[in-house]
Amino acid sequence: MNKNLVITTVSVAAVLTLIVLLHKEETYNVHLEKLKQEYAIKPTPSVDHSKLALLRQDFETPQDVTRACIFCHTERHKEIMGSSHWNWERTGYIEGRGLATIGKKNIINNFCIGAGANEQACAKCHIGFGMTNDRFDFSNAANVDCMVCHDNSEEYLKGSSMAGYPDRSVNLRNVALSVGSPRKSNCGACHFYGGGGNNVKHGDLEESLLACDREVDVHMAANGMDMSCVTCHSAENHVMKGRLYSVSADNKNRAFCEDCHTDSPHLDNLLNRHTRVACQTCHIPHYAKVNATKMEWKWSEAGRLEHGKPYSIENEDGKHIYLSTKGEFLWEKNVIPDYIWFNGTADHYLLGDTVGDFPVVINPLNGSYDDKRSQIIPVKVHRGDQIYDRQTRMLVQPKLFGTQKGDSAFWQDFDWALASEAGMNRVGLPFSGDYKFVETEMYWPVNHMVSPKDKSLDCAHCHVREGGRLAGLGGFYLPGRDRNSTVDMVGKLILYLSIIAVLIHTIIRIVVLVRERKSVVAQDDSERSP
Repeated sequence: MNKNLVITTVSVAAVLTLIVLLHKEETYNVHLEKLKQEYAIKPTPSVDHSKLALLRQDFETPQDVTRACIFCHTERHKEIMGSSHWNWERTGYIEGRGLATIGKKNIINNFCIGAGANEQACAKCHIGFGMTNDRFDFSNAANVDCMVCHDNSEEYLKGSSMAGYPDRSVNLRNVALSVGSPRKSNCGACHFYGGGGNNVKHGDLEESLLACDREVDVHMAANGMDMSCVTCHSAENHVMKGRLYSVSADNKNRAFCEDCHTDSPHLDNLLNRHTRVACQTCHIPHYAKVNATKMEWKWSEAGRLEHGKPYSIENEDGKHIYLSTKGEFLWEKNVIPDYIWFNGTADHYLLGDTVGDFPVVINPLNGSYDDKRSQIIPVKVHRGDQIYDRQTRMLVQPKLFGTQKGDSAFWQDFDWALASEAGMNRVGLPFSGDYKFVETEMYWPVNHMVSPKDKSLDCAHCHVREGGRLAGLGGFYLPGRDRNSTVDMVGKLILYLSIIAVLIHTIIRIVVLVRERKSVVAQDDSERSP
């Protein structure tokens, strides 16, 4: 009996060992290799603008460059003038509001608060010339800035607080002769530096992507695919694919990983069945990998002066942690994202909305486990405080930018009451004078800085009892993390029944073996009898 059990046990162990040693997972992803080949071939420009006589002139104004562009590209300016990049607004459906016009014209954020009354400074990231106030002529085609997106000379630069005009050092002729398809540096000129500096807002979009390695981003790496922004954010009639949920609300014209990688990107079908988890959740374990990003902004601390003058304090990395003009900041690097359910739609605080719950969520991203359209996505949550009218219950749009003292701008006079009255007057809203600072939050989906496969999250990062990535995301049952009395009972019952079945099977085998042995012994004894 013991000999048979030992032989059986050794045989089973040997077979299992051979299965483990000889099993090889399929590691060659044909679809991924085809994508690499496809995007390794860079498009060749069909036109060499340096050969066009029309552009070989000394341009007196940037509008003259635009007129030269329109001379050949006769209808392109109309496409631009219909886009949200130009108009700073779009019409979208917001749940609970219906159709609404939203954009930088009427949305508040918790960075530099808003464009209203501050157009001359904010226009550094507008694709136009001459936005000094709220009376900018959006119908004047000559004010379209073609160069900011299409300059390939790396020379073009918008001037600081120059109403969208290029810096005075820019040679317009050189730029006009060097235009082409947008590069990372063109998009990054605004999207990397929004909010007043590199990586202030997004956390996953910053200047390191101009020449990073695969550890930072597998798509944009200089030693990898070296993809540009417009590879994924392509455009049809100058309408860019993709949504920035600081100013967008509806689930249209989004850019998805699945657009290239399909719905079954993994060789392991178990991973492909995680359809409620966005690709970014596993493949972007950290953001702000190279340069820190702002995580908190306290406007309530702004306005302190030394000897009557504004001052600043920097940390060891040279980042401002205090500015008299803007307040106190907290920076972080290699940040683990927060995680939320998101269905592609959002709400927004619009100028004039009243609030009663704090902290005020500036742009609630909609979604839940029960909403089958929703997926778990990674986000950066930017927290801070900003000025609020106690009487009207509105967040205040202050006037921040000014060219000289005495015009009520906070960055000149450091008087919140004056700046708030001037700003709210500009946007046509009342200000009671009774104000305080309230806490606010803003959500920024993390979509860039995709890590190599071996640096992505594995099962144990989420399916763990404590300290997992999804520890703070409730409302659903996550195996390995959560306890459920019914599931636990069924699991224990299955385990106990399995053990009992094994024991019964063992007992039966033992009984059978004993009987067989007795039978053999009895037969032997019978054969020996005379």
